[in-house]
Amino acid sequence: MSIAVVTGASGGIGAEIAKRLAQDGFSVALIYNRNAEKAQKTADEITLSGGSAKTYKCDVRDSSEITSAIEAIERDFGEISVLVNNAGISEQKLLTDITDSDWENMISTNLSGAFYFCRAVLPYFVHRKSGRIINVSSMWGETGGSCEVHYSAAKAGLIGLTKALAKEVAPSGITVNAVSPGVINTEMVTKLGKDTVDMLREEIPVMRLGTPEDVANAVSFLADDRASYITGQIISVNGGIVI
Repeated sequence: MSIAVVTGASGGIGAEIAKRLAQDGFSVALIYNRNAEKAQKTADEITLSGGSAKTYKCDVRDSSEITSAIEAIERDFGEISVLVNNAGISEQKLLTDITDSDWENMISTNLSGAFYFCRAVLPYFVHRKSGRIINVSSMWGETGGSCEVHYSAAKAGLIGLTKALAKEVAPSGITVNAVSPGVINTEMVTKLGKDTVDMLREEIPVMRLGTPEDVANAVSFLADDRASYITGQIISVNGGIVI
């Protein structure tokens, strides 16, 4: 059975991606760092629904932990065919208030982690002449977000990584794409406050917030054979707020 690796699998979007890929027939390796309980709950839901899932603890900022996790998944779970780089954090601050530590943590988590995971899986993908890499960026990576300069920069970097790597590995039968969510109804968004969320909702042409399922559906398509001729693309899931 094909294995899909989903990072940030204890969060709202990551959990939905994991469950959707399990519905699609993938065995799912759920990568988490801090919240083992949430990750295991998602894995249990997948198992109870007849799927296969395992959790793996890994700090996406640590390349050695990532290498070890990928080796363990290949050894103990099976051949990886899909990597979803979903792990990420957000923070609202004026640029002048962003500390060196804030910047480094944001870039390490939201950009370097994806790079490390890509580097760890690519030898397996190249050897098999197949594989899907799907990065989860953000509309702020496309347009920039005020008071989120470090977040926007990291997500924009993820888009650049997606496009460049797609060109590099296409001859090996590997596709690399990104999903760019808009305002999605998750804890990361609701912590912005009701007034901010209501204001954002009013700007969305379809007049609703996105759901984690909306993002998971896009990932599901990109992981499928139907998307084998699509690479280097950024699929916006934003209800038309960015066109």
